[in-house]
Amino acid sequence: MPLGIKVVPQNCQGLVELFGKYKHSVESGLHFYIPLAQHIRIVSLAMQPIELPHYSIITKDNAEVSTSITLNYHVTDAVKYEYNNTDSVESMAQLVRGHLRDIIGRMELNDALGSTAKINADLSIAIGDLTNTYGINVDRINIDELLPSEEIQRAMDKQLTADRQRIATIAQAEGEAESIRLTNEAKNNALMATAKAQAEATRTRADAERYRIDTVQAGLAHADDKYFKNQSINAYSKLADSPANVVIIPNDDSSNYGQAALLAQALNRQQPNTEQTTVPFQQESKQ
Repeated sequence: MPLGIKVVPQNCQGLVELFGKYKHSVESGLHFYIPLAQHIRIVSLAMQPIELPHYSIITKDNAEVSTSITLNYHVTDAVKYEYNNTDSVESMAQLVRGHLRDIIGRMELNDALGSTAKINADLSIAIGDLTNTYGINVDRINIDELLPSEEIQRAMDKQLTADRQRIATIAQAEGEAESIRLTNEAKNNALMATAKAQAEATRTRADAERYRIDTVQAGLAHADDKYFKNQSINAYSKLADSPANVVIIPNDDSSNYGQAALLAQALNRQQPNTEQTTVPFQQESKQ
């Protein structure tokens, strides 16, 4: 009886059927079989990608979103994969869609849009054991898109624009308030600096005046009669420059007569048209 030859490729498994009934499995390589009575079905064990197209899901707050999923799977049990289900791949896809609807359906729109990584992890855990029924293991799940409907997208754009305008207005108001605060602070600092400088100047002038007074008093403490007589002569000279007609001077000492004569001459020179008289003042002696 002639034998048929079948080559099972690498990373594949062959299922030997006898009159349409599974008998045993063979690994990759060259195999012989009986034509018409036997048949070798080849099942790939390599990882394969599959894309689940866009479909709609309703969130907890009744918002419609459209999602697209890409997943990678490989066959773990060729017998279950081939004989326990008419289309194991489609059954797996339906299982993934159902669990994804359940996960997103328990989330609000904003949470779902910002939690794709969490959704991927929850979905992998949910379908991990169930896919073994079909002899398939899902290696990786990735949500490519999770988009709200056009109406919701327009409403979100309007809200986003309003929020940005509100933030910009608040930022501008805060900037103006900060500018006013810094300006007032600078003015206050300038006023304080000016007041401090004026106080320092006043204190310096007071110290200088106090030093001058102390110096004069210290000099007067050591002055003798000659100094005071010289000061008297200077005072009479200044008095002679005044418009007074009569100058009264004390007559405590005979030396004052000479002072009076000199003072009278000075008055006569400065006021030729005015009669000015210098009268010595004789202080009465006490009896």
